[in-house]
Amino acid sequence: MTAAAAIELPIGADEDIVRIRQLVRTRAQEAKLSLVDQTKVVTAASELARNTLTYGGGGRVVIDMPTNGRRVGIRARFVDEGPGIPDLDLALTEGWTSGKGMGLGLSGSRRLVDEFTLDTEVGRGTTVTIVKWSR
Repeated sequence: MTAAAAIELPIGADEDIVRIRQLVRTRAQEAKLSLVDQTKVVTAASELARNTLTYGGGGRVVIDMPTNGRRVGIRARFVDEGPGIPDLDLALTEGWTSGKGMGLGLSGSRRLVDEFTLDTEVGRGTTVTIVKWSR
């Protein structure tokens, strides 16, 4: 299988979140993820796109399909230049929600994927990268 080229999409409105969900679902199918794993990565991507819009003031996502020699995956990198996350420990606390999102939060998104990295700085913005690998 040849990995698909990276695609960058803006996150500036609710409609963008729908487009991101659709692209993540398509790429997850191309990576031959199980239906359960497709649902997990789409859910995580949807939550992170919503966070980018709501808390980061918008931004972008870059979606690609990495390979590690034997498996293909889907990677999504969400980037905003918003206020950043002032209390990262609290934001990553299981079950914590600001009351504005789906209630999954960052910790829920992290639980749904195989790899989760978060880089944030107050006043600079936030980048969250997730990866889900085929089994």
